[in-house]
Order: sequence, then C-alpha cells, then structure tokens
Amino acid sequence: MADLGDIFGPDGRLSERLPGFAHRAQQQAMAERIAALMEEGGTLICEAGTGTGKTFAYLVPAILSGRKVLISTGTRNLQDQLFHRDLPLVAAALGVPVRAALLKGRANYLCRHRLKLAIDDITHLDPESRGGLKQVQDWSKSTTRGDIAELSIPEDARVWPIVTSTSDNCLGQDCPDWQGCHLVAARREAQAADLVVVNHHLFCADLALKDEGFGEILPGADCFVLDEAHQLPETATSFFGVRVSARQLLDLVRDSELEYRREAGDMPELPKRLGALRRAVQDMRLGLGEIDRRGPWSELAGAPEVLKALETLVRRLTSVTEGLKAVEGRGKGLDACLGRAEDLGDALQRLTCVESPEAVRWFETQGRGFRLHETPLEVAEPFRAQMGRPQTAWVFTSATLAVGERFDHFARQLGIEEAQTERWDSPFDYASQALWFVPRGLPQPSDPAYNSHLLELACEVIGYSRGRAFLLFTSYRALRETAEGLEGRIPYPILVQGTAPRADLVERFRALGNAVLLGTSSFWEGVDVRGEALSCVLIDRLPFASPGDPVLAARIDAVRRRGGNPFNDHQLPQAVIALKQGAGRLIRDGEDRGVLVVCDPRLLGRSYGHRFLESLPAMARTRSIDDVRAFFETVPQSDDAPDRADAAQVAPVEAPV
Repeated sequence: MADLGDIFGPDGRLSERLPGFAHRAQQQAMAERIAALMEEGGTLICEAGTGTGKTFAYLVPAILSGRKVLISTGTRNLQDQLFHRDLPLVAAALGVPVRAALLKGRANYLCRHRLKLAIDDITHLDPESRGGLKQVQDWSKSTTRGDIAELSIPEDARVWPIVTSTSDNCLGQDCPDWQGCHLVAARREAQAADLVVVNHHLFCADLALKDEGFGEILPGADCFVLDEAHQLPETATSFFGVRVSARQLLDLVRDSELEYRREAGDMPELPKRLGALRRAVQDMRLGLGEIDRRGPWSELAGAPEVLKALETLVRRLTSVTEGLKAVEGRGKGLDACLGRAEDLGDALQRLTCVESPEAVRWFETQGRGFRLHETPLEVAEPFRAQMGRPQTAWVFTSATLAVGERFDHFARQLGIEEAQTERWDSPFDYASQALWFVPRGLPQPSDPAYNSHLLELACEVIGYSRGRAFLLFTSYRALRETAEGLEGRIPYPILVQGTAPRADLVERFRALGNAVLLGTSSFWEGVDVRGEALSCVLIDRLPFASPGDPVLAARIDAVRRRGGNPFNDHQLPQAVIALKQGAGRLIRDGEDRGVLVVCDPRLLGRSYGHRFLESLPAMARTRSIDDVRAFFETVPQSDDAPDRADAAQVAPVEAPV
C-alpha cells in the first residue's frame, strides 16, 4: 500500500487535489492503523472524535487495499453521502479507478411488478395513494436504478408499500418482471464490485438470514468497515427476533384481495375471511389501548379482552391460510400470499407459546398500528460466527464507542473477545470553542417541580444565546411541557418534534438562524448543524433509558441472573454513550462556538457522575449563569437572522398544545 503520509500529509495528494482539505494528524494515524489491519487481518474498535475525518480515514485504505471491502453505515443518508459524494472525491484525488456499488434494502427499490398490479387496481386505492402512484408511474419510465430516494415523495407516504416489495411478498425468480428487477440489478452490481456500501439494517438482515439473495454478497467480502458502529447492537436486536405487526397483516389482506380479483374471482368465501382478518387486526389495536407505548407481554395476561382479541386474530389468520390453500395453484401471486400467511401464523404461534429465558416478549403501539415482538437479550453469536472467518479484517468505528477510555461495553454487546482498540480525540479546540454549564439549584429529576425549574432556566439561557438552541429531552412529556411553557415567553421561532418531518425541521432551523428546536431521542444523533445557527445545546436529564421499557427490564434481569451489576454493566454505559451523542450536536466545525447545558444535578452529585465527565471532550466548565452570559456576549451573530415575525412566514411551525 502507498505511503499514507504522501496522501494525508500537509503536502499530500488530498491537500493538492481537494479544495479545503486540511492535514489532521488524527486522521492520518487512523488511516495508517486501518491500512495495517486490512493487510494483516483482525479486529479494530476505534473511536474518532468529531472532526477527525474518519470517512476519508477508512476510504483511502479501503480503495488501496486490493481487497473486497464492505462498508456499512448507520443511516441511508450517510450511505448516500458516502457513495455519491465522499467516495468519488477520494477516488479522483487518488487517481485510482474503483469498482463500487451502492446496495440498499429491498424496500428502497421500485418493484416493477407491484407497480403494474397497483395501476391495474387503482380504483381501490385512496386518493393520496392514487396521487403518489401517478408520480411513481411517471418516474418509473425514466429511472435506471429504481432507488426511491430519487423521487421527492416522503418516506412514510402510503404509496411506497404498494410499489415496493418485502421479503414476504417478493415472487423471486417466478416474477414476470425478474429480468428487469431493480433490486436484482443492484445485487449483481454489488457482487461484481470491489467496494460495496450498505447500511446496518441490510447488514443485519443478512446476518439474521432475513432476506434471501443478499447472502451472496457478504461472504464475498474480506474487509468490513462498520461506521456509526454504536448503533449496531440495537439494530441487530431488531433482526434476530420475531415480530408480527398490524402492517404485515393488513398488507397480506390487501395483496390477497388484489390477487383474488385477478386470479380467483369465483371463490367468494376468501374475501369474507380476509375481511374478518382485517377486523381482527383493528380489534387487537383497540384492545392494546394507548397510542405510542411499549409494554411487557405480562400486561396482556391481566387484560382478558386483549387475550381474547389475540386468540381471535390467530383464528382469523388460520382461516385466511385455509382459504388461500383452497385456491393454491391458481396463480403465483396467490401462492406467495399463502406462504406469507403461513409464515405469519408460525410467528404468532411462537409468540403465544412458552417464552424462552433468552428472549423477552413485548408489544408496542404506534398510531393505528401495533407490533408484537420476541426480542433476544443477546446478539453476540451471529457476529462471532461471521468474525470467526479466517483472513478477514473488521473495523468498528464511531465518534461514540468508548466509556471513558474503555471499549468493554461495546465489545461485550457484539461478542468481540479479541480486538485492538484506539481513540483519537477531536482536532477541535473545545477548551476555547465550548463552555459546559451545569446549573446550580435545580431539584432532583424525580421532583414534581423539576420541569418548571427547567423551563425557567431554558428561558434565561435562550435569551443569552439569542435563540440558536437545541433542547434535547429524554421524554415526550418533558418536551411537551417545555414547548407549551416557552410559547409566548421567548421572541424566537419554536420548532417542535412531531409537528413536521425531522429533515424539514432541521432545514427550517438552519434557514431561520435564530430558532429553538425541541426534540427527543431521534434528534440526539445524526443531526449536523454547523455555524452560528446552533450555539447552544441544552439536555434536560442524563439519558438513562426508562426502567419501564420491557426490553431494558429483561436485560437488567438477565445481567442480574449472571451475577453482574445491571447499573454499572448496562444502564450507565448506555447513558454515557447517549450523552456523548447529544453533546456532539454542539461543535461540528473548527469555527463553531457554543454552550452545552446539562441540567441534571446528578452529574456532579452522584458517584457515577465522573463516568460522564471523563467521556466528554475537555470543555471549559462552569456552574455560573454569568459565565454563560459572558460567553454569548463574545459569540457573534449575523445581522441577517430573521426576527420572529419574519420567521413565522418562513417556517410556520407551532408548538403542540
């Protein structure tokens, strides 16, 4: 491999050929460590602070290694950015041709067959879906890749499940549109490529053998780079269990009705059975009660009406399966629906039989839907099996993997027993760029008056910061109370999670220049706002997961059964990683300046507080609000930030009441 100093150095190729590129010793050291690993094999767990440039640090050795490399990212946005922006830049700067491929999960590709079925059945669609279908139909005539990201229709639009496939409803090689399938074409490209960019969901789907066909690519790679690796344990957990959702069942009903009209219109009994299943799904949702909650399976035992609804659901699904068997052989579409019904029936049977001590059963509700889960408490075994392959190199990297200086928690979650570890601090000058404020006088978070004290503090800090703030919460309740309390008390635009899609809120925040954005978990990471628009991040509480969460409760019990300490072994490390993510929203560039406010008095008042303190960058610290005011007096503000009256015209987002 080439001398990486000639590439990353002050006068190296990247500096010569990429405008704005600056030499960073941490980036070069990381690249050299990864290059050595790719030559020798083994496992590296490494943390690279914000601004290190870790994407280039692994892309350069990946391109120069001469091996087949699979790169997995935490989100589709980063996946697209890496493939469409970073990879071409690096390859051009190196002057090296790269056979690269972008591969996403099947739900990201237009299914030509399902599009044709939807067009034939358009009269049975609702108005919103019909409008979306027309857009998709027009786009389908020009797209070469079929990647739905090419079309500016929201990800959660009703049309997408209609015109994309799942592993349940894909006909495979029996599909009449197999030869022109966008997903098949993307997989073929990936098989032929030297560098493949995927995301964690697709990577874990393959490990769990949940999507037939992708498994032909993973075994062909011998170098794996897993970026945003802190997300892997949670992503993997969702793939290694069993899940039955209202959407799966209703999609089965809809697809079976469509295929019935095409292939078995002389069997009037089947639509009746499908209608009964649809009603059973609706009754199950009504029985589960509240919107947006997660509960343990044991709750169902004390709710006879829910148990009765579940029994009815199982019976109705069995009835549909029998009805589909009666028309077996009438058409490939109906036969595929039969297979799906049988798989869902097997999953429901598993969910209602004796529970395994290695898994936890739970349910969740969302809007008009629900999901029933059996989730494993450990996901280490599939990773051990893959990482045991000889002559492979594995790189796990993120800005937030270590607790203090140690990587034990992350390694234990994935069953990594032998690994090199390394940390590279951020090149940013946190001591002068940032101030960490821990206020005095707040009650304990369990105090009923805590949120009202928090509101008063937030109003004062926002006044000094002149808006330009993220307020990050650990619960929706605290978010709602604070949003309502801020309305009318601050002269800045208020943007609240849930009033618009996340991407829209972030774009409005950037455009406004003086807004206050309130968010919960989804805003703690993956949000990048550089410059003056974000000058303050306020965190309401230390981000310990709710002890009422059924999965966490089961994991705590499992750690205790093994003789461990649930708080030190699981809850505290998870909270430290989450706080690092939230705090990481503040300084995103070498020119950024801002204040981090962590309101929770437990940070300094409890013995475990030092674990948080030693895990965050070395900012200047204060307990005085006067220091916060003085800091912001030295932070410039552009004259072009709109006042609230102008802002209301730009971004009419209101706090919910």
